[in-house]
Amino acid sequence: MIPSIWLEEALARIAPYIHKTPLTFDEKNQLYLKWENQQVTGSFKARGALNKILALQAWELERGLVTASAGNHGQGVALAAGLKRARVIVFASDHTLGNKLDAMRQLGAQIHLVPGGYGEAEQAGIEYARATGATWISPYNDGMVIAGQGTIALEVLQDLPNPSSVTWVVPAGGGGLISGIGCALQNLDPSAKLIAVQSEASSFLYEIYHHGSQKGVVELPSLADGLAGPVETGSVTIPMVKNFVTDFILVSESEIRDAIKTAWNAYHERIEGSAAAALAALLSGHVKDRPAVAVLTGGNIPSEDHDQIVKDNKKMSATT
Repeated sequence: MIPSIWLEEALARIAPYIHKTPLTFDEKNQLYLKWENQQVTGSFKARGALNKILALQAWELERGLVTASAGNHGQGVALAAGLKRARVIVFASDHTLGNKLDAMRQLGAQIHLVPGGYGEAEQAGIEYARATGATWISPYNDGMVIAGQGTIALEVLQDLPNPSSVTWVVPAGGGGLISGIGCALQNLDPSAKLIAVQSEASSFLYEIYHHGSQKGVVELPSLADGLAGPVETGSVTIPMVKNFVTDFILVSESEIRDAIKTAWNAYHERIEGSAAAALAALLSGHVKDRPAVAVLTGGNIPSEDHDQIVKDNKKMSATT
């Protein structure tokens, strides 16, 4: 459990550097939509990275910063490191999207590509930090990162007309975001339902929640690249997710794709697959409770991929 004061301090700490992103209401579908695709760096991940790094001691910064990322967390770390004039190395899978690699480099990060998926990159980053004494910045297994992510809930609760009647639907990979939101709700709205969503293609945290182990999970390619990969053994997010989350569901790749289309066609917003997981759970009927809050976590989808998804949708519409 993260103390409520940590969340309040996090919001004050990062406020000069982030956007208070819009919360819109779809009356027809009774959905509140939190558009973190409009956040600095195009993702909510900047919140946690800024909160962690802005609170570091000088000696921790001088050692240099090391992290692992599918792209969005790395951008947040690089942004925060630039503010503190600290060196940063990001370990990333050699399958990481090119636009996210470019964005991290443009923010000053040095990239180490690792063969395999996110899990291999994370393990390589942890080992490098231990060997060199650099300061490790976990994307999720860190109380300060979790507190930073939880500031989303503080913003939403300020804007909701009747917070106690709302179900929250949140994408979950390593569990940092949903743990932060869970902490905020425990303090401010303990009766709220909190639903976690992950892709069928990478169900590590889902399996931990429902069956106590991620052993045997087979990872497949996914549009929700930011939710992919195993969870670090002993992560502080595991007990938080088990304690806070009301239910944990999976969505298919086709449902994620359809949600990306809907975000563009209905709301004129560009979102990436990880963000679309939450909307997919609601549009496909996996979560029927209304009203609901969907946290749309980011918009860093390659333009060509987004254009193809939308184009395919128009072709289907023309033939039906």
